[in-house]
Amino acid sequence: MSKDLDSILRSPKAYDWARKAIEAMESNRVWPTTLNFELWLHYVAAKDGDVATEIDSVLSSGQHFTEQVAEQIAEKHLPHAKLSGEILDAGKSLTQELESVTRALESARESSEAYGQQLASASASLEHDENSDAVRAMVETLSVATAKVRDENKTLESQLADTNDELSRLKQHLEQARREAMTDSLTMLANRKAFDETFESACAHAVATGEPLALAILDIDHFKKFNDTWGHQTGDQVIRFVASVIGRAANEGRRFSARYGGEEFALIFPGETSRSAMGILETVREEISSRILKRRSTNEDLGAITISIGVADHLGNEHTTSLLDRADGALYASKNGGRNRTSIAPANEQTRAA
Repeated sequence: MSKDLDSILRSPKAYDWARKAIEAMESNRVWPTTLNFELWLHYVAAKDGDVATEIDSVLSSGQHFTEQVAEQIAEKHLPHAKLSGEILDAGKSLTQELESVTRALESARESSEAYGQQLASASASLEHDENSDAVRAMVETLSVATAKVRDENKTLESQLADTNDELSRLKQHLEQARREAMTDSLTMLANRKAFDETFESACAHAVATGEPLALAILDIDHFKKFNDTWGHQTGDQVIRFVASVIGRAANEGRRFSARYGGEEFALIFPGETSRSAMGILETVREEISSRILKRRSTNEDLGAITISIGVADHLGNEHTTSLLDRADGALYASKNGGRNRTSIAPANEQTRAA
């Protein structure tokens, strides 16, 4: 939230602005979610700002102000939304640095302990050599020094243990923040950024090992028409239902599911071919189409929901972009073939379907 807007909301007129935001959302049929409320506060209180410009552009185009639209505007203009991306970009480096510090601290602890043992050993050897008063004096001096080092070592070890505990807690918090930043808030599946990372890694592994890999793209049929008819809140309900079915399909083996964007999803099948993936994809498609959904607010029948699916096998040293294009081409084949079906991309197809 900008400094100016923050000042407005701490002023005596804060409730007036809040009411204006609610009224603006209501007049444009926008649900008063937390994110939408913040965006529309920007809209009414800073009409010349970037957020207001983006919202005006959406409204003038006739586009519905969906959760996806809100997330896109927030990610672009709200500082706290940008934080997730920064966490993802910096998270790996920080984790590596923390691990490096932990190893250094452990090494220092071991070296300090070894030093104490060596002093103790030297002291014990000299104590048995009584040839001169000078040696006895040296023994006493070393004994005192050894005892002092031992005490210091115990203090250092305690400090190192505390530091290691704190580093472990920090790493856990960082990993939790990273998981949240890699999760789609509507469906709780992995988001697009998490998909991109996992897909890149899966393709690299397939190239290095020759292991099979299949990618499926799944899309809800006629979703825009459905959204226009029932509203985006009910549309979100449908997206969550479809995501839950796809998520269960990914619970076996090394499969990975993600919300690819809007009403589109992706399933990665490491170690599996499109033929072996076909069975689970057809199960997903049939389960979704067999359910008659009801609108939560009114209990009205929404009818059957169907999805179209395209799946492709990774070919040799194929780049991720090519595999995505072929899976997408197979999805278009399912759409053009009447929808509510699964199509496999030909192995020799290297270009995007029209």
